[in-house]
Amino acid sequence: MDHFFRRKRAGLVKSLLSLSLVFASVLMILKLKLSEKDAEGLKGAQDASWCGSDCFPSIQAPVQSNFWRLNAAAQSNRVDSQRASNGTPTSWDVQVLNCSEDELVKRQGWFRHLDPRFHQFVLHRHCRYFPMLINHPEKCADGEVHLIMVIKSVIEQHDRREAVRKTWGKERTVNGKKIKTVFLLGTPTTGKDTKNLQKLIEYEDRIYKDILQWDFMDTFLNLTLKEVNFLKWFNIYCPGVQFIFKGDDDVFVNTHNLLEFIGFKVEERKDADLFVGDTISKAIPIRNRQSKYYIPKELYDKPYPPYVGGGGFVMSSQLARRLFTASEDVELYPIDDVFLGMCLKRLNVAPELHSGFRTFGITRQKVSSMNMEPCFYKSLIVVHKLSAQELLRMWSTVHNKDLVCAQRTFI
Repeated sequence: MDHFFRRKRAGLVKSLLSLSLVFASVLMILKLKLSEKDAEGLKGAQDASWCGSDCFPSIQAPVQSNFWRLNAAAQSNRVDSQRASNGTPTSWDVQVLNCSEDELVKRQGWFRHLDPRFHQFVLHRHCRYFPMLINHPEKCADGEVHLIMVIKSVIEQHDRREAVRKTWGKERTVNGKKIKTVFLLGTPTTGKDTKNLQKLIEYEDRIYKDILQWDFMDTFLNLTLKEVNFLKWFNIYCPGVQFIFKGDDDVFVNTHNLLEFIGFKVEERKDADLFVGDTISKAIPIRNRQSKYYIPKELYDKPYPPYVGGGGFVMSSQLARRLFTASEDVELYPIDDVFLGMCLKRLNVAPELHSGFRTFGITRQKVSSMNMEPCFYKSLIVVHKLSAQELLRMWSTVHNKDLVCAQRTFI
């Protein structure tokens, strides 16, 4: 097949690729339309409460960067906004961005020896907050919210978001406790069909109204930007929320067990500094250049503070607000899990290890039948990781009344 295509003219290849992209976009739109039809009975036909960047004349068309998207004609970081009596803005106050490279860093000797893969991160890590392309300030306004599910995702992972919405991320009220859900997104990386992907995510949000999107590129090194931008967003819009679950879009969450665990902490009055997950202690930076988590010595040369695996953890809203304040004084770090550990250390808060959070799988052996044993999922709180299809199947199995398990793990 490859030999066949190599003999064709470049123009024909380009045409075929364009047709395939159009076909894929049509399929995605049809799928979203079906989802919209399914959701009408629950949500009703409402107009979108926001408009894409094409409708905001104050936000210029962003130029491409290999690190994040920057506003070409931006003049300042902030615009005037009303502020609460405690100084907190009452709405998102970042409309444009002026984020130039840090020239002082360029002249430092250690920077010249730094792995080029980290140059853009270091030169721009003073840029923390970005304009919002999609916002839902009303998300926490509907009475007191007991728990908000906050899920990191990327535009292309539509199937994962659909699976989460149908399972543990479904917005509902359980025993009087209201649960809300938001997905955190950036923008597509360079080389992808940015315009069409953006239109698809806008259409998806018109249906579900659960997406928060910022104008920076969705890359691994930018995951920390999701942390700090969400903490700021939460501090502005969610004064009545009590707890936050934060995780990836490829985890299984046993919502019943999570709520039960939170209830225990409230009864014991141990919820003020609650930050619980699969805690990692005494870790050191990985120096293997082939690793996804590689960190050069020039960037960080100390042991890591205790931190939790980012696949899934729960924290109190009180601590989240303190984390927001602390995070503004902590230099951005390429690994978001470790960055939060650094912020916790600044607050003198130790993350709590709990065996119900399995962010590396039920067993650390990737090929193990135990990793797909439904009775474990019925007993645990968080398990990472599953495909969208695996999540749907496991959720159905775990909630099957005919499932009989020998015993339940104490949580």
